[in-house]
Amino acid sequence: MSDCILEVSGVTVSFDGFKVLDDLNFSIGYGELRFLIGPNGAGKSTLLDIVTGKTQADKGKVTFDQTVNCGRVSEHQLVRHGIGRKFQTPSVFGSLSVYENLEAAIGFKTNVFKLGGRLSGQQRDKIDETLEITNLAERQDIPSETLSHGQKQWLEIGMLLVQEPKLMLLDEPVAGMTRRERDHTGELLQRIGKNRSILVVEHDMVFVRQFATTVTVLHMGKLLCEGPVEQVQADPHVIEVYLGRGHQAA
Repeated sequence: MSDCILEVSGVTVSFDGFKVLDDLNFSIGYGELRFLIGPNGAGKSTLLDIVTGKTQADKGKVTFDQTVNCGRVSEHQLVRHGIGRKFQTPSVFGSLSVYENLEAAIGFKTNVFKLGGRLSGQQRDKIDETLEITNLAERQDIPSETLSHGQKQWLEIGMLLVQEPKLMLLDEPVAGMTRRERDHTGELLQRIGKNRSILVVEHDMVFVRQFATTVTVLHMGKLLCEGPVEQVQADPHVIEVYLGRGHQAA
């Protein structure tokens, strides 16, 4: 039996004749925190689109949790199977409190939206736990529109957590954050990664070096390099196409 929660096998995606993903093979294990990097246009966002069913592959297969063919399941059904995705720009309900956002998010997975409805004890415990993990417990009653940019990012991560995903896909979660917020986010990812798989698309190499263990590098829709962060940042091909020659000199 495979120990991979996600397997991308020979996937090709073309837009107007241009191959955004080119016979890509990629996998991530159960309980793994993986970072995905690469220059603009490498195919990172398209890979997330393929996994979540937003885009269909021209050829190849994406298998989630060993049994789910992502190409044959709708986006909302993939959420119910256990895939959660966070985009770069926070998308929260600004007029609702932090607690109400988490309450609403619980209904996303079951397709039942009952804001202010009766929560089970287990659901209340899950929200309370998530508030503590995301460092938002003291802000649970304030409108989410008053949160800082970093706090909104944590809230959106929390909105995924209450849905109890098996795999979380996070697109540049520390973009626009202060260094202190980025450190807290990295620590948050390490904590929540103990109970699920997390794939992080990121451009902040300081953040990647600080918190990544295994890094995958995409270039022109292909897997360029993969391995421990120290090995990846020293790879001459990665330096050439992504990190830049100035990194090598440094």
